[in-house]
Amino acid sequence: MAKIGLTEGFTLIPEGTHVFKITEVNYKEDFGKMEVVMQTAKGQKHIERFSLLNKDGEPNQGGLNAFSYFAKTALDDFTVKDIDDQELVGHFIRCEVEHEEVESNKTPGKMLKFARLGDKEAAVGFDEEEAAPAAPKQQSKPAKQESKKPAAFDLGSLLG
Repeated sequence: MAKIGLTEGFTLIPEGTHVFKITEVNYKEDFGKMEVVMQTAKGQKHIERFSLLNKDGEPNQGGLNAFSYFAKTALDDFTVKDIDDQELVGHFIRCEVEHEEVESNKTPGKMLKFARLGDKEAAVGFDEEEAAPAAPKQQSKPAKQESKKPAAFDLGSLLG
């Protein structure tokens, strides 16, 4: 009989500061709906959604302001006036993740938890402590341990 691998299921990104890489952008121009798919160094995904148009088809100034700040921060360029939505793919953004609990619209009395992104700033890549898997903790030993420094080399001999 074949075995099927199971996932760990959906888990919210923990509260705290995280660096995200923008991996995909989906823009439905006719509806003014923007979805920015992002991923942490550990592979957890988050989708940030922006409504750029109101129901009447007019620009949603609040949504445009929020997206503009997000895009300019991710691009690390606050002088840009307009962008192609795909320009965001591959850029990194550092955000403070906060959890918000709200009551379900569909099931009164049921509480839902969402991850909200605040305090955004540009990032050039994943933070080292997030990207590296956590090392198992070991008991410290009183004996001296040799440092494992990389061997020195002459850059001129490599280039010359």
